[in-house]
Amino acid sequence: MKALDDYRLRLGRHELVPIMIGGMGVDISSAALALEAARLGGVGHISDAMIKTVTDRRYKTKFVKAKQAMYKYNVDSMDKSAVKFDLGDLAEATRLHVEHTMSSKTGSGLVFINCMEKLTMNSPKETLAVRMASALDAGIDGITLAAGLHLGSFALIESHPRFRDAKLGIIVSSLRALQLFLKKNARLARLPDYVVVEGPLAGGHLGFGMDWAAYDLATIVAEIRQYLAQEQLAIPLIPAGGIFTGGDAVRFMEAGAAAVQVATRFTVTHECGLPDEVKQEYFRATEDDIEVNQISPTGYPMRMIKASPGIGDGIRPNCEAYGYLLDANGKCAYITAWNREVTAHPEAKRVSVTDKTCLCTHMRNFEIWTCGQTAWRLKDTSLQREDGTYQLMSTEHVFRDYQFSTGTHIALPQPEAHGR
Repeated sequence: MKALDDYRLRLGRHELVPIMIGGMGVDISSAALALEAARLGGVGHISDAMIKTVTDRRYKTKFVKAKQAMYKYNVDSMDKSAVKFDLGDLAEATRLHVEHTMSSKTGSGLVFINCMEKLTMNSPKETLAVRMASALDAGIDGITLAAGLHLGSFALIESHPRFRDAKLGIIVSSLRALQLFLKKNARLARLPDYVVVEGPLAGGHLGFGMDWAAYDLATIVAEIRQYLAQEQLAIPLIPAGGIFTGGDAVRFMEAGAAAVQVATRFTVTHECGLPDEVKQEYFRATEDDIEVNQISPTGYPMRMIKASPGIGDGIRPNCEAYGYLLDANGKCAYITAWNREVTAHPEAKRVSVTDKTCLCTHMRNFEIWTCGQTAWRLKDTSLQREDGTYQLMSTEHVFRDYQFSTGTHIALPQPEAHGR
């Protein structure tokens, strides 16, 4: 019986263990997590979601405070069109996070950065161009474009000296999305170095409607693989979403995948950026505790644990400090929903907004617990302590389990020393 270690992912001159840890935003995919993946010979992601918040937390910068002070006058206004990101500060924050990560990199693997295109930041093209170019300047190995169709994204950095050197990949959930991308970017003569095919069981934002359950990852991957063969395009495909064991991964490799992308099992590792008490919520979740809802202001359905404190909360929008989801006109669906509830309940000290959430504030505070559909199985990967909590695992333990296990086997961690 084969294991994932019997295969290798080839990206240019790199030969890698075919494990890519997906990009979980707002420092959930921490530098420590990505660096472990690279040390072990695979691919890890950091994320540039709310990058100024991340650098303030990690490197003691004051980007958020400065932005909030600049736009303090606008707090009571529903019109957020004036709230802009300083592109110089955005570049500096990206550079800090990427350079700090890359300077610590060891091993033969790679570190990529996940860029969510739905972080429109009141200036979609300009801010995305700065984020990508700054990451390339700072030495990132590659960029994965997520949460969008990516149609014009490559063109934003085509003049960058590393445009053909760095690895550039996209995430799609359908053959149609890939075809649109390839058609739009044909003039660049620059194919993506890899395509992550994210299925309906993935965590966080989904590339499907609320009919997500009608789709199947293996079917989508097979359809895209057949199309690429017909077009004689040698683009590595990396399935993602619901791949819980090494045996799950091997089935995709046997069907022609170049690697697999996994994330949910790494949420309960020591290196993951989630607070430890939140990691225990992931362990405790049952299958019924996981839902796909439409509370994200982006318009995409989103999978999370339904006990997430940010669901139904009516916190005041803090776009002056954050504002990552403001569209090109300075609008956000949560602002509209919040103002609707405030108008309807003028005497309330705090309203409840059930149809949307302030994703910026709640992701910053780790109050939206995004996860893959298989998160309810996490308790089966660890050992329960006498007090009912579960042992956290090292990234190396989970990585090696994917790499070397066969079939449905899951390697449990060694019991903790007594008294820990």
